[in-house]
Amino acid sequence: MAKKNNYSQLAQEVVAAVGQKENIQSVTNCMTRLRFVLKDDCIPNEEEIKAIPGVKGVMNKGGQYQVIIGTHVNEVIKEVENIIGVQTESMPSRENEGSLFDRFFKMISGCIMPIIGPMIAGGIIKGLLTLAVTFELIAKTDGVYLVLYAASDAVLYFMPIIVGFSAGKVFRCNPYVTAAIGAALVYPDLVAAVNGEQALNFLGLPIEAATYSSTLFPIILASYVASWIERIAKSIIPQMLQLMLVPTLVLMITVPLSWLAIGPVMNIVSSVLSDFVVGVFDFSPIIGGILFGAFWQVMVLLGLHAAFIPVLINNIVTMGSDPINAILGLTVWELAGVSLGYALKMKDPEKKSIGFGAMASCLCGVTEPTIYTIALPQIKCFAAAWIGGGLAGGILGGLGARLYAMVGDGFFRIPGMINPDGLDISFYGFIACALIAFVVSAVLSYVLANREA
Repeated sequence: MAKKNNYSQLAQEVVAAVGQKENIQSVTNCMTRLRFVLKDDCIPNEEEIKAIPGVKGVMNKGGQYQVIIGTHVNEVIKEVENIIGVQTESMPSRENEGSLFDRFFKMISGCIMPIIGPMIAGGIIKGLLTLAVTFELIAKTDGVYLVLYAASDAVLYFMPIIVGFSAGKVFRCNPYVTAAIGAALVYPDLVAAVNGEQALNFLGLPIEAATYSSTLFPIILASYVASWIERIAKSIIPQMLQLMLVPTLVLMITVPLSWLAIGPVMNIVSSVLSDFVVGVFDFSPIIGGILFGAFWQVMVLLGLHAAFIPVLINNIVTMGSDPINAILGLTVWELAGVSLGYALKMKDPEKKSIGFGAMASCLCGVTEPTIYTIALPQIKCFAAAWIGGGLAGGILGGLGARLYAMVGDGFFRIPGMINPDGLDISFYGFIACALIAFVVSAVLSYVLANREA
């Protein structure tokens, strides 16, 4: 009880110091910080806030007034939310400053930041499970494996739901409605029907076969559309009917639109890009290796990778191996290197922790923590990955290395590079190029990372 009282007192003092709830537009948290978006960030007195017992520091960056609390920030933000209550729409803040490019990536980071911790945990759990299966400590049919795999994969699989909630907060609309939109994108019965043998339509309009689990951009775009529909609906629906009718209208418009337009547009872009890059790889494995090694993670980020998956799987099934898949395995190592360089460059303990944690997650095959906490906020670090991955990918493409089995990423990609006829250039070349991608990206990330960002 004493701790709860301390958290409550700390929250009250922080809220008062930043200008009371009237000056707070929204508040979120990361691993150790309260991140306020204020109507007027000139009101807070930095020295006064730093003097509050329990506050470890203050930063005013990227349109956010950040109060550093520590690892118990989750408890403090609960008390802050109790004090400020539900926030209504308010005047624009300084988060809208900066170039369109900067604001775009800040928006993406804002949508994904709340789930970085669970994503890192999921990557580590997946890695441990793969090790346990590899050394025959457990089987994939065991209850232990199934339960822990669900724990590791749920955040990514149901990403549209979770990111939908975050996006609702970012776009200042009802986050529960945007989460429901995300749920509709992964709703099992609808997904099965859309991808079934018989074509599905909505009021005569065909719904394209698609799967949106583990995707990011469709739900963010859908949430943005939903935010505008909500604003329009509130402007024309009487106050007494808004509780029922506004969510109804938003869902009835946005969910069909997501399946009919937003998703298909992404698929068209993906297919065009797939045909182009595969054609380039057929023309020159070195050029193709550079493109795939440098920009595969960008394609994953944009949701443009889906069209490649059938091609890559078909190559393994029909030919027993695939050269493109071999190069894609390097992209995890380039981001692991970026994470290490970032962690070594940073002086802030929180940022160091994020960097090392993201590196561990990459080596277990999950790259999202690095992308959303390091590469996007510091685009130069992403450029470091493009250079390291492009160099390594070009070399591996020139060597003609191939992947022989569908395996995991990171350390777990290595067994798939073993030719059934014996160790050859695929295995040794991949090891060497993975190290090249890791080291080059780490060095460049260390040089290019901004400690103050």
